[in-house]
Amino acid sequence: MSPAIRMMSMALFIQIFTFFLFTATVSSFPPGGFTVDLFQRRSNSSSSRISNTQPGSSPYADTFSDSSEYFMKLQIGTPPVQIEAILDTGSSRIWTNCLPCGNCFKQSGPVFDPSKSSTYKDKICDGSPCSYETIYEDQSYTKGTIATETVRIQSTSGQPYVMPETTIGCSHNSSVVFRTAASGIVGLNWGSSSLVSQMGEDMLGLMSYCFSGEGTSKLNFGSNAIVSGDGTVAANMFRKKANPNMYYLNLDAVSVGETRIETLGTPFQALDGNMIIDSGTTYTYLPESYCDKVRTAVEKVVKADQGASTDNMLCYKTNNMDIFPVITMHFQGGADLVLDKYNTYMMYGEVTCLMILCDPGTPILGNRAQNNFLVGYDPSSLLVSFKPTNCSALWS
Repeated sequence: MSPAIRMMSMALFIQIFTFFLFTATVSSFPPGGFTVDLFQRRSNSSSSRISNTQPGSSPYADTFSDSSEYFMKLQIGTPPVQIEAILDTGSSRIWTNCLPCGNCFKQSGPVFDPSKSSTYKDKICDGSPCSYETIYEDQSYTKGTIATETVRIQSTSGQPYVMPETTIGCSHNSSVVFRTAASGIVGLNWGSSSLVSQMGEDMLGLMSYCFSGEGTSKLNFGSNAIVSGDGTVAANMFRKKANPNMYYLNLDAVSVGETRIETLGTPFQALDGNMIIDSGTTYTYLPESYCDKVRTAVEKVVKADQGASTDNMLCYKTNNMDIFPVITMHFQGGADLVLDKYNTYMMYGEVTCLMILCDPGTPILGNRAQNNFLVGYDPSSLLVSFKPTNCSALWS
């Protein structure tokens, strides 16, 4: 999820659900204690954290995939209750379904009951609990109360990393169109209410993950999140005034086989970031005029009949991956990401589709393109590092 949750359905043999969440907070706590997050993509102070981890240890969370989503496990409340939520570098808010939940979407595990937690506390606005509402592009929504609660994740010391008085959204009314087993979302961007920001300055905003279509993995924070070693490449990270909480990269070119398509000379050209990297969006989105150039280059290579599709996807009536060209994304800073066929094409029976979509919205590097890279965020150095990795075997 992220700067906006986009939903896509495909009328081949299955439906594809892709998330694209943009939150623009109208106000933090307006009169009456109500906040509205509208979906058009989404003081910088971090409260100090009391942790019973040993000095030098690093917090982490177990992650796993379900279709196009990536979940992280964490515990909230006292006594702690485990929840599974979508990890989202494109949003700020941490929220989960809470009792009483008169109209909530069905989740796989139990719904959190704040009345049974001794550390739950509503935030108060003008004498009443602060409320929020988040509306997604597909009209999915979450409504609830802003509160503080103890959050726990694992650490390399073997003891939990404890975050008391963490700001969360306790959702009492939610509806989603997309299929999910999650209980909510964990925002991981630069926003002050995101999980990584609320960890405090000692973590330096360091974070890394490694996505795979199968198996479990880990979301690391702090010193254990540094990505380095043979094969590691780094892209410059940017923070833009128009969307200061997002992680921006600058795409210089895309190569389709041996054909390099420059952004130079196109409206997509930039020097200070033109693309958001987002763990909560499945596909990769490029602006239409530039994307058309990339698709045309693919069409020149692939010698197969095009198949019917929805959402303007480029699809072919074939299940032979060998006929498709390798795609490389070239980012400012020297990161040339040579993408595997799995990163860029998806097979549905006898039909195979390109997972780079043309769209007038904000360009996005989605999670499928990030599969089998160890991806590390270093805000202090303004770098995002990528290391080709067999993610399914990394922590097996």
